[in-house]
Formats: sequence, structure tokens, C-alpha cells
Amino acid sequence: MESYNDKRVYENYNYYFANFTDFRQAHKIKHLLTEILFISILATISGAEDIEDIARYARAKKKWLSTFLILPGGIPSHDTFNRVLCMIDPEEFEKKFICWVSDYREQLPLENEKDIIPIDGKTICNSRDDNTGKKAIHMVSAMSTKYGLILGQKKCAEKSNEITAIPELLDMIDITSAIITIDAMGCQRKIAEKIISKKADYILALKGNQGNLHDEVIDFFEKTKQPEFKKYIYQTDTQIEKDHGRIETRQCSTVTNLGWLLEPSQWQNLKSIVKIKSTVIVGDKQTTEERFYISSIDGDAKLLNMAIRTHWHIENKLHWILDVIFREDYCRLRSGNGAENMNIVRKIAINKMKADNSYKDSLKGKKKRCSWEDNYAIKILSEMMA
Repeated sequence: MESYNDKRVYENYNYYFANFTDFRQAHKIKHLLTEILFISILATISGAEDIEDIARYARAKKKWLSTFLILPGGIPSHDTFNRVLCMIDPEEFEKKFICWVSDYREQLPLENEKDIIPIDGKTICNSRDDNTGKKAIHMVSAMSTKYGLILGQKKCAEKSNEITAIPELLDMIDITSAIITIDAMGCQRKIAEKIISKKADYILALKGNQGNLHDEVIDFFEKTKQPEFKKYIYQTDTQIEKDHGRIETRQCSTVTNLGWLLEPSQWQNLKSIVKIKSTVIVGDKQTTEERFYISSIDGDAKLLNMAIRTHWHIENKLHWILDVIFREDYCRLRSGNGAENMNIVRKIAINKMKADNSYKDSLKGKKKRCSWEDNYAIKILSEMMA
């Protein structure tokens, strides 16, 4: 494997993640904030699951880390890592994260394929603190399925929900020409307006929270089962997936003639309504489900079918990875901003590990190799840097 300049990688990292507001008392500072955060990221890609693991990693790698970090106070203690990660302003951290990802996206080759960006939320279960009454943190994330990148995240305010966090997240990231997919919680007129104002398209899941429109759409698709109404179906598309004994057939039907609906005029650029009929066969068992959507895309059934299916990438390729590979829900970090900042650290780690194509293995396998080979760990951190 090519040898990497450890100090150069650290300097590149500092280009994006230095200059944090440091709330520590200046005369008590023994450890550089940038080095604490750098070691935290390095430890996380090498298998660290919590603050204790980060401190253990730092102690085990002291000799190597000393070759390219200053470490004015030696290796930080567990308490120091904990205090600093709980102290960092997560909004400041989010902005640096998004700036870094945005710069990297600009370096990627242009392709004709549209980027589908699912937006969805995940609760960090063990961030709840019953003693203080602090609720579990709920983070809303956006993911580029075209590049496999986490583009950004936004914490839901404690007395709020995804409806307020999604527009703020959309303001933070570049979604030009992309297709934004959101589940029923985000099916709101103002969110649709925000997406259109940022020159993107939307596909929004439709459920009972949009009562009249939901009922109208279901009623109309029921009517299209009758011969005299079939002509209103604009396009259909069928896609079949077979995986590990599971067969799923997704039939997509779109309608673009919306003049008969009362609600669509209130939705910015609404051009089509969509029905997905999903039939799943596992062994001798068959289940069927119908789901409904509204979209600013003009009835392209094949594109809509694919994009709606792609929405689940954020569950399978982000939330599952955070829970299973990085064991986020098992991390008992409840004080200050710790849980939120560690969520960002893990997403930096995921982006960097996915960007590495030199070693064909799962993220779990890459984490193990990072823990075994310092040169590979530094190579991972060199990904996506200027």
C-alpha cells in the first residue's frame, strides 16, 4: 500500500475542522481541541464505539500519534475527551461538516444521472436522560444516493419535530437539480415550496396527516380500477427485486390530470400523484401494500418507481450502519452536546470509509483493518480532503 504523510493528512483535516470556538478557560488548556477531535475521528474509523474506547485507542497509539501531532499535554484522558466533545457547539460542527462535503461534491465528475436525496430522521436512543428530563436526540439527515454521501444533518428542537428541522436542513445543503424524497411527516406545503425554490424536485409520501388530499388520491386510484377510468392513468412501471429468497414486485401508476382534485392547487409545482403497489413473497407467504405519493415530477413512472425505492437507502445505508456497525444506540452519552457531536463524528467516518475504493470490503472489515494498520487508517482520513 502507498505510504501516506501523516502530518499532511492532519493539516488537510485542519483546513476544514480547525478554528472551533473553544469554551475552555485558556489558562487550563493542556490539549489542542483540533487534536482531540482528530483523534476521536481516527479512533471511530478504527472501531471505537464510545468515549472510553476513544481514550483507550489514543493510549494504545500514543507512540504513533506522537510522530505527527503536537500533544502538548500528552494523551488526553477519558474525562478530557468527554468534556470537549460535550462542549463543542454542534451547529458550528454541522456547518464545518457540510462545507467539507460540499467541497468534495464539487470535485466529483459530473454525470447525467439525477441525484436522489432521501431525508429522514433517526432517534439516538440512549441520549435520553430520565434524571434531568432530557429527551432523546432526534437527528434529521440528508443522503446523496448517487455518491453514497451523507450531505448534512439537523437536530430537531426538543419541543419540535422533523417538520421544522427539514426546511433548516434544506437551507444548509445544495440540492439543485436533485430529487428529494421524504416520508409522510415531511409532506407539508412549506417543505414542497422550499424544495422548488431551491430548484429541485420532490416526492412526498402521502398519509392521513394530509386528510383531504390523501382521501381524494386513494378514492381516485380506486376508480381507475374500473374500465371507464383507466384512461386517466398516465404511465405504469413494474420493477421486480429478488434477494435471499424474497421477491418484491413494485407496480407504479401515475396520474398527471389533476384538474378534478381540490387540493393540488395549494401545492407548489405538483404535477403527478403516484400509487405504488408492493407485493412481497417470502416462501409461501405473500403480502400486498399500497402507498401513495405526490410529486413535482411529470408522471415518469419508471423514474418515480426507482426514486421511491431508493428512499430506503437512508435507512439501509445510514441508520442501519449507525446502529449495527457503529453501535450508536448503545453509546450512553447523555450530557451536553456529546451525543449530537459523536453522531457527526460517526458520519464523517462513514463518508470517509465509503470514499475509499482501494480496499474492497464491508465497512466492518475496513474498521478492523484501520485498527490493525495505521497507514490504512491515515489513508481513510486522507479521502475527501483537498
